[in-house]
Amino acid sequence: MSDISETHTSAATAPTRPAKRFRWDTVVDHAVLIAGALLMLVPVYMVFATSSWDAITIHRNGMQFGFGDQFGVNYNAALFEYGGFTDSVNGVTMLANSMILGLGFAIGKIIVGMMAAYAIVYFRLRFATLAFWMIFTTLLLPLEVRILPSYEVITDMNLGNTYAGLIVPLIASATATFFFRQFFRSVPEELIEAARIDGAGPVKFFIDILVPLSRTMIAAMFIIMFVFGWNQYLWPTLITTDESMFTLVRGIRQIIQSYADGGETPDYGQAAALAIIAMTPPVLIVIFFQSWFVKGLTESDK
Repeated sequence: MSDISETHTSAATAPTRPAKRFRWDTVVDHAVLIAGALLMLVPVYMVFATSSWDAITIHRNGMQFGFGDQFGVNYNAALFEYGGFTDSVNGVTMLANSMILGLGFAIGKIIVGMMAAYAIVYFRLRFATLAFWMIFTTLLLPLEVRILPSYEVITDMNLGNTYAGLIVPLIASATATFFFRQFFRSVPEELIEAARIDGAGPVKFFIDILVPLSRTMIAAMFIIMFVFGWNQYLWPTLITTDESMFTLVRGIRQIIQSYADGGETPDYGQAAALAIIAMTPPVLIVIFFQSWFVKGLTESDK
């Protein structure tokens, strides 16, 4: 009897677990995230599915949700079949041109941005603050505003249809200068004093200390600038007339342009395949540098 009464007593005094409340805000958050993901992914999926159909089907029925039987044919033609007015360019050539433009664009902007920020932060220049704000103001001047003067300079220097003409006019970057300036200003004074006591000069301090400290910021800037350079269309269109210098973005436009020029049905499947190929390197760069990208923009890895 004593055991039964103890059991009843403990059961009566045991605390009851509160029922979980249904959180509508969590449901709304997930619904918004799923809708945003679908908004980004469904068009990419449709382009990928459309790249497996022939041009006539796409011309009649538009973008496709299902897969056709022309997948290998379209991708093989997009990569290896020579086209254009002179039959001198294929997808591999355009892919190489886009890669050179993206890498040169990103590396050039990082080098120029780091050196400008280093001079502004660590050298006692009389008008350093004014110089920084003048550089920062150029953020308000997109390429379209200064494209004609840039074109005049490049053509006068006979740099049309060259990689230097494609890359050099674009490598000055107020964005990179701003981010590296903010990063360098967060470097502890004790580290600077220690380097000075050890006899490190300006070049040694920059190469041996600042560059290794900035690796996460460099990775973040590299992703942003590479994708921006990879997707450039207006400047390559203006500065290159030789088809062997065409980039992927311009190549896609060239395929669609055939409809307006000659009334022929554009090879939509090949254009969609070229679009998927054009998307792949930036996506791989973002995946490869993902952790460094987040760390470079959110943390101070010193």
